[in-house]
Amino acid sequence: MGLATISGALLVILGVTLVTKIGAAPQIERNTPTLIKARHGAVATEEIHCSEIGVQVLKDGGNAMDAAVASCLCIGTVNMFSAGIGGGGFMTIRLPNGTVEVIDFRETAPAGATPDMYKKDPMLAQVGGLSVGVPGEIRGLALAHSRHGKLPWEKLFAPAVKMAREGWAIGPELALRLQKFKVMMETQPDWSPIFAPNGTVLREGQWIRREALAKTLETIGREGPEAFYTGPIAQSMVDHIHKNGGILTMEDMKGYKPLLKEPVVGYYQGRKIYTTPAPTSGPVLISILNILERYDLGRFKEDANVEVHRLVEAMKFGYAQRTELGDPDFSDLKEMINVMLDKDGAAKIRANISDERTFPVEYYNPHWVAIENHGTTHLSTVDENEMAVALTSTVNMVFGSNLIDPKTGVILNDEMDDFAIPGVPNSFGLYPSPYNFPEPGKRPLSSCVPTIVERDGRFELALGGSGGSRITTSVLQTILNIYNHGMNAMEAVESPRVHHQLMPDGVEIESGYSNAAISFLASRGHNATVLDINLAKSEVQVVLRSAADGLIYAASDSRKHGVAAGY
Repeated sequence: MGLATISGALLVILGVTLVTKIGAAPQIERNTPTLIKARHGAVATEEIHCSEIGVQVLKDGGNAMDAAVASCLCIGTVNMFSAGIGGGGFMTIRLPNGTVEVIDFRETAPAGATPDMYKKDPMLAQVGGLSVGVPGEIRGLALAHSRHGKLPWEKLFAPAVKMAREGWAIGPELALRLQKFKVMMETQPDWSPIFAPNGTVLREGQWIRREALAKTLETIGREGPEAFYTGPIAQSMVDHIHKNGGILTMEDMKGYKPLLKEPVVGYYQGRKIYTTPAPTSGPVLISILNILERYDLGRFKEDANVEVHRLVEAMKFGYAQRTELGDPDFSDLKEMINVMLDKDGAAKIRANISDERTFPVEYYNPHWVAIENHGTTHLSTVDENEMAVALTSTVNMVFGSNLIDPKTGVILNDEMDDFAIPGVPNSFGLYPSPYNFPEPGKRPLSSCVPTIVERDGRFELALGGSGGSRITTSVLQTILNIYNHGMNAMEAVESPRVHHQLMPDGVEIESGYSNAAISFLASRGHNATVLDINLAKSEVQVVLRSAADGLIYAASDSRKHGVAAGY
């Protein structure tokens, strides 16, 4: 895959759409990609301050779990458009003894949820009180910390409290998001005191404080996780949700439970892959790796263009399978997931991939409409004892439900939008999946795939991504870049990527892909769109231990201005 610049003339000849800019917001250039080299431990987040906070926790005697908790709280403070304590997520944890477990702290539907609650107005699932699911992040972090943390809970909150109270200089990514939400920030009284204190939305380099959030975080750190789910903090959030048309109750908050789960396990070229089970897209990631494994990608340079086509076709089959996923506590998904994890099942799919052409959507046998997810942040940590954490958290869409509780400073998620809305077919005539309709206590389908890889029983790689439904394909290609194309961690993260999720029926290609590969995809019938790589559709964070020198290498995606840290 070359890094040639794609000329407009060539794209016109191929009939490929070129997209370089979305909306009126100014484009901000990516920072210089950085490969971190460390001996003891490393943290890769999407924001340099948060990576450094995690590394300081390691230096202070904490482990990878402590670093993950502190870094996660930091991200929710400074990149609040992606994640925060008003959201939820998933983490995959590898202990020093090689045991791997998953903690599911995904938001849940309130007890008053019904399958048809958004049928009259689907926008209510995206904005406002009715879009808010029960937040899971604090109890998820607490469960992980109680099982595996070393440092005191309160100590891990201190850095985020300090930043929220004393403030920090706005970075390029937050500045870009604030410009895109300029009207909301300048006109909404709950938002403007923080983000537009002088009547104009803050810009890069200006100072910002989140004093209400600082008080909330300090209270949770001092009193423990229950302070978030019961008492004044919870009551304030519930009141604000009700004021804005929501149905979430104090009973919903009190009753939330994170889930301890077994990871999904796969094997790829002699390595053991641990990732998250349903309702995440972990089974999809394993399925696509199984399909691609026998192709031995990267071995024959003359077949590079064919390999890209095969990659896209495998994605299409994987995303067809994804339409049948949902919360396993509400539907029996075992048979389908077993098929997705099976090498023989992958061989049958591989036999239906043609090197000569792509096919219409129905060829891939989707059963339901695909759901497109949004938002998200990911961080990866590893310590000197080979404990590793891959943690993905989200408030779903940018700035979640567009609700911030002014008393607590908590930005509330709109995770209910990740459920399907029954009754309306899409342009392919497929109806939404009943496996993913809203029900009380149910967790919506997610694209998150926090993943850990072992080689010969030792930790080798922890990674995950942000970017909604593009997460799975971004993590997939980072794995392929490392194991099939011989790239280091930074090269693997920074290389241009392709994405196809079956519906809509088109392949997105980041600028930087070779003209030959784009031409080949077009010749095979793919509806291709080339996007400016700086649009930051999806980002990946990686920590990797090299078998060659025993050192740790870490990289954060410069698409989102991320910088990792280590020592």
